[in-house]
Amino acid sequence: MALSGLLQLNVRQLIQGRSVKPKPHGTAFIFLGLRFVGAITSSDRMDIRFHAPLSTKEQLTFGLDAPQPLALADKVRFAELDPLNHVNNKAYIEWFETLRVSYFDNLCAFCYDGMEAPRLVIRNANIYYIREMVMGEIYVATARVTNFRNTSFTIEQQLWSGDLRATLTGVMVTLRPDGSGRYPLPQKLRDAFIKRDGATAEG
Repeated sequence: MALSGLLQLNVRQLIQGRSVKPKPHGTAFIFLGLRFVGAITSSDRMDIRFHAPLSTKEQLTFGLDAPQPLALADKVRFAELDPLNHVNNKAYIEWFETLRVSYFDNLCAFCYDGMEAPRLVIRNANIYYIREMVMGEIYVATARVTNFRNTSFTIEQQLWSGDLRATLTGVMVTLRPDGSGRYPLPQKLRDAFIKRDGATAEG
């Protein structure tokens, strides 16, 4: 089969979600062709730490426009792709959710020392998809609190890979551990939101 025929066949298999075994002078070119201009992959940047809070310097080096209270790096996996080999919209939501859990565990939980931990629920969220992502791209997800009330706070999240790819703004509500009612934010956490995140107290 001619080279052009091999390329067409393998593209069709990839779009249909079927596995493709690399073949000399054939499939190897497919994977190079699916890489987008501007994408940051592991071959471009091997020095960033995965699954660990990034320092201010690391965040700025990666391309963020301003350092955030929490930023974690990871890369796109095959299971997160849709039939067109773009990252599925559902994956962005899961990435943001994972980061919110890490944000609370790393930056909020200590404020409840000697107290019962709250049941944290998301009341609403708006996500804005800016640019598609593809297999192997390295990304950094961030989180910060922008404002808070007595039993809730607004969290702003961003997703970066060379440039801004998506944002999410959500309202989080703290409930009593048994879910019976609202659970006021402790003063220590309110102070941390103001000092660390630059958040504004409302109400």
